[in-house]
Amino acid sequence: MLKIYDRYILKKFLTTFFFILGVIMLLAIVFDISEKLKDFIEKKAPLSDVILNYYVNFIVFYGNTFSSLIVFITVIWFTSKMAQDSEIIPMLFSGKPFSRILRPYMIGAAILTLLSFILNHYIVPRSNESRLQFEERYYRDNLYINNFIAEFPDNTIVYFDHYNTGDKIIANLKIEKWSEKNQLEKLIQAGSAQYKEEAKKWQLNNYFIREINSPASKTKEIVPDKIMKGIQYDTILPFETKDIASRNNNSEAMTFTELQEYIKAEKKKGNPNYVLHEIELHRRTSYPFATFILTLIGFSVSSQKKRGGIGLNIAIGLGFAFIYIFSMKVTTVAAINVGLPTFIAVWIPNLIFLLIGIMLYKLAPK
Repeated sequence: MLKIYDRYILKKFLTTFFFILGVIMLLAIVFDISEKLKDFIEKKAPLSDVILNYYVNFIVFYGNTFSSLIVFITVIWFTSKMAQDSEIIPMLFSGKPFSRILRPYMIGAAILTLLSFILNHYIVPRSNESRLQFEERYYRDNLYINNFIAEFPDNTIVYFDHYNTGDKIIANLKIEKWSEKNQLEKLIQAGSAQYKEEAKKWQLNNYFIREINSPASKTKEIVPDKIMKGIQYDTILPFETKDIASRNNNSEAMTFTELQEYIKAEKKKGNPNYVLHEIELHRRTSYPFATFILTLIGFSVSSQKKRGGIGLNIAIGLGFAFIYIFSMKVTTVAAINVGLPTFIAVWIPNLIFLLIGIMLYKLAPK
């Protein structure tokens, strides 16, 4: 059961967190508007879409992404204030162990961790879907794909020279469908192919299609191949536009299950960027868990009254935050360029900082 000082600390924790979160998100929106306002005006983005489809989802995504670091700043801020006002000393003199004072902090961290976990896996992906669609329509430049080659289901290999997301036209398309016995069954070639959004079909221009027939198994009779060629032909191809041209952050709009399936497909296609999506998958759990670790570090650093006051504690906290972010970047680069397993790359910073947190907790004056 929560005591009076438990409720007091927990209230300070949560109210300070949401206050700082609101201030940081407000500043982030101001900077974002100053950067993107020109694009919104030029592309005539409706005000309702800007507010509801973009900035509401902007707050959900970035607020949740940086929540663990905001928790860190929160703990340092209000705990330093309590230490400076000599509110922690009476708690210690009353005979309560240091670990008992930490209890409401961990309860607050648990509430925010659970909230972040639910947001990461269930709410944020759907929120990001609206935000990314808005960015693609009113802010992002067209995406260009060159020298594409990938394997799709049913042993289908797709090649093309160039694709532009603006006009959705593929240049020099070639599709090969192979049998399980590694024999070519079908060949499609086209000078260009354009995706028709209304019909959900591809329009092949200057096309050549050949269906290769193997000899009958008993009579060994040679069956002639079926050949089609012409100027224009509408058909369904074994891929969609999102399968051949997607930005690295498109995984942000996928749920946990969707992201797992997408990673499997990208591995099969031979896309080396699947590592980025694996990192995104593991981050959705590791980032919320970091809330506990950063709360422990923040409490241990700021629970003592210092000559430098709150400013010194915040400076120390920002130093730890910088090191944490830097370590995440280092391990991410190691996963992409050196082949470090993505699970290890994402969780190593948490493990290192957990050890640091335990050490600081033991060294903190009690």
